[in-house]
Amino acid sequence: MADDGNTAVSAAIGDLADPDPARRAAAAERLCQAGERARSASVDLVRACGDADESVREWAVAALEAIGPPPPTLVPGLAELATARSQLVAYWAITLLGRSGKDAATVLETLTQCVASTDLAVAQRAAWALGRIGPAAAAAVSALRDAASRGDERLTRLATESIAAIGA
Repeated sequence: MADDGNTAVSAAIGDLADPDPARRAAAAERLCQAGERARSASVDLVRACGDADESVREWAVAALEAIGPPPPTLVPGLAELATARSQLVAYWAITLLGRSGKDAATVLETLTQCVASTDLAVAQRAAWALGRIGPAAAAAVSALRDAASRGDERLTRLATESIAAIGA
């Protein structure tokens, strides 16, 4: 990325919407290389996980793996994507909400709905994310208990760990 990281990140965000898949993939790659400096691109990168082009999706995931928690101002936008039809989009939106910790308490209702998802990967990630919120997620304990009884070993473990992290 150029020395002016904010300008370069902004340009890459704009290129994620380019009609040319090669330009979108290159933009996602630049954001991946920017690491945590690309946190402001969190919502755009999650959207890119639903791109029709596999290379764009792969670079978007790589970038999301490198950026850490999103800025708190992006939590509402991520919550909107948490219920996306694309499993990859929903998974990454929920992952970033979990990384947000207590800042995601404002979207507790969305995460609680996601823990009941019929998509097991989404439900598991939502159970994990609720635990990252901690005691502020107390209203989700009933949904986590329901999730723990669904019969999936990993979901049961994640829901149980989250209930303990919440303190219930």
